[in-house]
Amino acid sequence: MDVRKNADRSRYELVRDGTVVAIADYVERGETVVFPHTEVAPSVRGRGFGAVLVRRALEDVRGSGKRIVPACWFVAEFVDSNPEYADLVA
Repeated sequence: MDVRKNADRSRYELVRDGTVVAIADYVERGETVVFPHTEVAPSVRGRGFGAVLVRRALEDVRGSGKRIVPACWFVAEFVDSNPEYADLVA
């Protein structure tokens, strides 16, 4: 599995065996990154891929020094369940 930032499509992508199986859309607004939507392919749901994707996306945002707005319910629940990312919330 690999997570990549696809800036042209404004999303993070989780790639498995050469296929994008999960995405986390984002919108950059100055020093803030809004996550409005995540999606995991139905064929791989329930395997933790969404968590892997969001964790790596948040680590990337952390590295940039920006903060997040978890507008997507999945990202919001992930942050609530992983308090080590609470400092990123704008």
